Amino acid sequence: MFNPTPSRLAQPALLPDYDRPFGLPAFNSVEDAIRSYDGDDAIYVLYPKRIEAAARMFLSGFPGKSIYAVKANPHPAVLKTLWATGMRGFDVASIREIDQVRAACPDAELYLMHPVKSRRTIRHAYEAGVRHFAFDCAAELGKILVETNDAADLHLHLRLALPVGGSASMPLEGKYGATYRDAVDLLRAARPVAAKLGVCFHVGSQCMDPADYIRALSYVHGLLETADIQINSLDCGGGFPVAYPGLTPPPMQAYFNRIQKGLKMFGFENLEIIGEPGRALCGEGGSTLARVELRKGQDLYLNEGSYGSLFDAAQCGWKYPVKLHRPGEVSEQNEGFRFFGPTCDSLDKMAGPFQLPADTREGDWIEICHLGAYGQALATNFNGFQSEATVAVIG
Repeated sequence: MFNPTPSRLAQPALLPDYDRPFGLPAFNSVEDAIRSYDGDDAIYVLYPKRIEAAARMFLSGFPGKSIYAVKANPHPAVLKTLWATGMRGFDVASIREIDQVRAACPDAELYLMHPVKSRRTIRHAYEAGVRHFAFDCAAELGKILVETNDAADLHLHLRLALPVGGSASMPLEGKYGATYRDAVDLLRAARPVAAKLGVCFHVGSQCMDPADYIRALSYVHGLLETADIQINSLDCGGGFPVAYPGLTPPPMQAYFNRIQKGLKMFGFENLEIIGEPGRALCGEGGSTLARVELRKGQDLYLNEGSYGSLFDAAQCGWKYPVKLHRPGEVSEQNEGFRFFGPTCDSLDKMAGPFQLPADTREGDWIEICHLGAYGQALATNFNGFQSEATVAVIG
């Protein structure tokens, strides 16, 4: 699939030690990867240095312990990059994610923060060394206790449903989380059976206002006063954003500062504080290289689409940053294009518009950026269109 010449391959001396076992073809540039590719599918690109930089920012700036939300991108190269950078906790949701992290990072501390799990998943997790379990109702708490044989070393995390509102591009209310009244009863029920007890919440994916975290912490403070229960940990969840066109959040440090302010304001500083970044760690650390198969006016038909890594571009209308890669000159004038994916399904379209050179044509490669999170991880093999080509670009 990749037939690089020595001049095109990144020389071993340029690769960090932790890149070498990833098993990925490694290149100095996207152009080198394209020239070396003789396959017919899209190419998924990982930028380990960008992932490493994002991880270092959280490890040094977040006022607590950062654990990676594996669902954002479970690729072994992502997991190993994060581990090598110093990330030691991983938020998993399924047997497969547990096994994936154990294979890539055997000594990682795993947090099963999915509020609803199968009994088999709970058993498998406990046998695999997981001691952190989330729940949001009495039935789920009962399942955890039964399937772990009333283990005395559980760290239980009650998932709260936050009041409706906030600035998230993808609000999460409605599916998970205990209401205020139920949460009071659940905290009182869990306290005697938990070695450690905590609460967790999620302000919503792609949160655009750091003050949402202070509002959530205020809610937690009132709830704990009502319940009159002492907890050991507070998990601020995820929601940390990435800058997409039309979605420009404040700097990440503003989120850290607001969380720190809220922790001090409500007396939570002595608790174990946890955060679950996912998108923010790998979103800008990955992209998709899609080839133009046909142009019809302002419509570009690509070898990648919404059943591949472009789900959010189709379903949410997100206009990801794009770059054209073509040897030689390209038009200096940009125009707006609509994308269509390769499947037979008419829903496989991305309205955009995506700004590209006016002379974009068949055979060009388009790099759709910031797809390291919830892009590559959502790709399917529908209609036989599936890419297994992933490369690392270290330049």
